[in-house]
Amino acid sequence: MTETQFYQWLLPAWFVLAGFSFILLFFIRAPYGRYTRPGWGPRIDRRLGWILMESPSALFFLALFLLGQRDWAPLPVLFLLYWEIHYCHRSFIFPFQMRGAKKQMTLIPVALAVVFNLGNGYLNGRWLFHFAESYPASWLYDFRFLAGSLLFWAGFFICKQSDRILRGLRVPGDDSYHIPHGGLFSWISCPNYFGEILQWCGWALATWSLAGLSFAVWTAANLLPRAHAHHQWYSKNFPGYPPGRKALIPFLY
Repeated sequence: MTETQFYQWLLPAWFVLAGFSFILLFFIRAPYGRYTRPGWGPRIDRRLGWILMESPSALFFLALFLLGQRDWAPLPVLFLLYWEIHYCHRSFIFPFQMRGAKKQMTLIPVALAVVFNLGNGYLNGRWLFHFAESYPASWLYDFRFLAGSLLFWAGFFICKQSDRILRGLRVPGDDSYHIPHGGLFSWISCPNYFGEILQWCGWALATWSLAGLSFAVWTAANLLPRAHAHHQWYSKNFPGYPPGRKALIPFLY
């Protein structure tokens, strides 16, 4: 089997796996964060877990760029920067901003995340830096790139604003949960998830690729069930939880 054949097999399979994951996560809550529970194997420090599971995306994608990029054309370099800004923050900055330093996470979600990040990085990186025809310079002014970039950075901003609000709920040493307010928390329970879905929908549009679309589909398949669970958890554990909030999409869901 050639690499082209392998890629053509993996890409549709990736969409199918996203569908299975979407259904499964409505019945089984991934055992990390507030859903960490006994019976899911050994645990490690939460910050170390975040670094281990997110850093493969940053490092592997960069390696694919260096292996596949021949002329350092502006569009591939720009897509590399989009990806690395997100994942370098996610891998090497965000873990050290989290409150509740004593918390741990199980190894199972870490291992699954590593597998996903390698597969997702391969599909997107190999497409952009090897299989795709070169993006023309005019793509910088194409509506799809401009609109996709706007969505990507709007989602990035929403994620970081939401993370900052969540961090502000805890003083150092506090491991408890509180009702967040401000930003999009005024309308939904999980604006950080909404922002991340928005980001990768923007990525799919800006790259105009099935690989990018698969990332957006996987992001929604993973985060929509978790947002649903979070919303139920807040409503159950906080009797005064704002009744008008939706779970993930303002005014809709």
